Amino acid sequence: MTAALPDAPACARNREPILAELRRLLADSHQLLEIGSGTGQHAIYFAPHVPQLSWQTSDLPEKLAGIRAWQQAHPADNLPPPVALDVEGQWPSLSVDTIFTANTLHILSAQAVEALFAALPRVLVPGGQLITYGPFRRGADFGAESNREFDQWLRQRDPASGIRDLHWLDALADAAGLIRSETIAMPANNHLVVWRRVAKK
Repeated sequence: MTAALPDAPACARNREPILAELRRLLADSHQLLEIGSGTGQHAIYFAPHVPQLSWQTSDLPEKLAGIRAWQQAHPADNLPPPVALDVEGQWPSLSVDTIFTANTLHILSAQAVEALFAALPRVLVPGGQLITYGPFRRGADFGAESNREFDQWLRQRDPASGIRDLHWLDALADAAGLIRSETIAMPANNHLVVWRRVAKK
């Protein structure tokens, strides 16, 4: 059955180190929205390990069939059906304490990344967290030559994409009322970066 499912090989390679951090980061979380769930493989692997929360998958409409197929093959009580979400369009009516997105910010256009951050206050509760995974740079410092080459490949394919500058993302987060709380080095020159929405006083 699983042979017919859409497959993203990177999910199997990075899921264990990501999960090791998510266990801690999600310990007090109850409602999570995953943006850009892709095939859904991350969700079906992570959700059973954090049973206290509801893991809501989302992606563009054309991706939802693949996510549903994975969830049907690997059902979990805390995995509701996926919802359609275009970060530059209409967002579902949700209120969550965590937003998780993996390997998306460098694929999305810069305009889409701006739209994602701008929408956070409508979805993420005060005190909530945005957890992102992928490659990041600090100005011209990509951290590794492989990341610099990957960035060049991304921009040749789509000039609006590319590895994002953490300082630029911090500015977008600040405008949305979030501050960066953790930057966690991960295998293969990736990072988990966490921003928290400042709680109302």
